Amino acid sequence: MTDFPRPIGPADKNSQTFAVLVWIGTIFFSFVPALIVYLLKKDDAFLQEHSKEALNWAITMLLLTLIGQVLTIVLIGFLLIGIMVIAQLIFCIIGAVKASNGQPCVLPFNIRLIK
Repeated sequence: MTDFPRPIGPADKNSQTFAVLVWIGTIFFSFVPALIVYLLKKDDAFLQEHSKEALNWAITMLLLTLIGQVLTIVLIGFLLIGIMVIAQLIFCIIGAVKASNGQPCVLPFNIRLIK
């Protein structure tokens, strides 16, 4: 198992636009946009890879949110939740930029449950 981008075919503008929308949608709607695209666009390899990465990122953020909410009892959870909000914004923008350039995206700190 490697974290290097897998080779995917060239992406057309439509696929790049959908991938950017998946990443931007992940900022606001968590895993929902990535899941919809992942389930509906099975024939597009570029879009599949970006939706998988966005879906894995959203799941990672949901798990960290649960941990942060539990840790708010000892007040460190507020710091963790603040860091997660900033990380969500930064890494989703990185994913959107890579998608708009037609590049694959592999985010660090991402739990890869969907392969």
